[in-house]
Amino acid sequence: MTQYEHWTQPEPLWREDTSLSSYEPLKEDTSAEVAVIGGGITGITTAYLLAKTGRKVVLLEADRLINGTSGHTTAKVTAQHGLIYHELIKHFGEEQASLYYQAQTKALHTMKEWVDKYNISCDWAQEDACLFATTLKGSLKLEKEYEAYEKLDIPGGTGHALPFSLDAEKTLHMKDQARFHPVKYLKALAEEFVNLGGEIYEQTKAVDITEKDRLEVKTGSGHTVSCEKLVSCSHFPFYDGKGLYFSRMYAERSYVIAVEPEQEVPEGMYLSIDEPKRSIRTADYDGKKVLIIGGESHKTGQGVDTSFHYRALEEFAAVTFGVRKKLFQWSAQDLTTLDKVPYIGPITRRNDRIFIATGFRKWGMTNGTLAAQLITEYVCGETSLFHDLFKPSRFKSDPSMKQFISQNFDVASHLVEGKVELVEDTPNRLQKGEGMVVQWKGQRAGAFRDDDGQLHVVDTTCTHLGCEVEWNSAEHSWDCPCHGSRFSYDGSVMEGPADQPLLKIAIDNQTELPFQSLDDPDQPQDTP
Repeated sequence: MTQYEHWTQPEPLWREDTSLSSYEPLKEDTSAEVAVIGGGITGITTAYLLAKTGRKVVLLEADRLINGTSGHTTAKVTAQHGLIYHELIKHFGEEQASLYYQAQTKALHTMKEWVDKYNISCDWAQEDACLFATTLKGSLKLEKEYEAYEKLDIPGGTGHALPFSLDAEKTLHMKDQARFHPVKYLKALAEEFVNLGGEIYEQTKAVDITEKDRLEVKTGSGHTVSCEKLVSCSHFPFYDGKGLYFSRMYAERSYVIAVEPEQEVPEGMYLSIDEPKRSIRTADYDGKKVLIIGGESHKTGQGVDTSFHYRALEEFAAVTFGVRKKLFQWSAQDLTTLDKVPYIGPITRRNDRIFIATGFRKWGMTNGTLAAQLITEYVCGETSLFHDLFKPSRFKSDPSMKQFISQNFDVASHLVEGKVELVEDTPNRLQKGEGMVVQWKGQRAGAFRDDDGQLHVVDTTCTHLGCEVEWNSAEHSWDCPCHGSRFSYDGSVMEGPADQPLLKIAIDNQTELPFQSLDDPDQPQDTP
């Protein structure tokens, strides 16, 4: 462990330079035609579109608007979702692969129309998106992806050079994509929703649904929202509805830094396909161009010391562009489905009142907008060419079965490993701002020492299905390696599927756990 340094929660560039309106929590029972759960791009866009149809819509957000994945994105608005089209053709066929591209492109164009219609100042810039390979193996993959582009009539082209100091074996461009400032854009869309008569309640967590003649949404404060239809846009569905979504998706964390580079900033948006992956784009901040660099993905709760990932991105930025100043760092959590296509539609085959949108695989800007469009069609009783491709009840035997077996074998192995792990550390040597898995009275526990030197000790057993959580030093959270649930240092839920906090372990007398300074190795330890 390193000597304690003052730690603050990583914050994205997007929230630093934009002030948001605040909305009151729900303080009494209410009713609506449609309740929308989640205040990110999917929830806000869905609420806006449904309000435009004249329906009474209520939007509930457990925290603050745009403070989840939508506020921690790299904010690329593109249909180029990594190496996807060759794989889609292989597993879904050319017709469905083409529909995927058309759906993403339609979402992009819709967002641009709204930017123009409402004169939204959100730094919208049209740029090409570019995949690049630095290895021969990656180059061959890009060649197959380009062949898919040609089959699907996707405008693009290949090359062999990048506009910065990194050698590439091959590049693949997709024309006329975009980048923007997501918080400025969504702030304006939320205001339009309110202007249409929509209601927003922040700090209002939806915890359960009772399915009666009307749906009743229970909130953490004990109030109820009665509605005819409900849309879950809460990243991981807060209500499973027997859809078993925890077994049909996996969660990944990825990391982002924003830097002021020494070299000239290149135009365009870039994504490497070789490991370790790197995402590169520009942004406008404080009157100058800055670089946003992302990457270092790993399954939630299964990475190395999470601070390492930020250091790796910083080293890449320094070698490739030079870094005059590091400005921000943040991370995000994303969900991937068994076949890599999002789940958008009725929560189960026979339920036409509850809808979900999840599994965007890091491409939430177009997928979130697309989801809002498709779900609005469902609520209004309209049909679409895109519904079958994205419906949550689908199951493709290949690759879904392989992924289902692989994912759930991974869960089982982590469940066993966590239960048999030998833990020798104790809380005594924890510095301020540090946390770790410890042994507490013979049991595995999690301990964190806050800025005041106070210890917080929790049971590390995830309240979802009993896996053992691991400490995330970069975000100061307890992360579950099985299904991606995340808890704050004090055990409160940050991300589902868990909906109950970690059990707190009471410490009646803090003096029984004296703080041992690393500067005084001879100080005696009192191990409980």
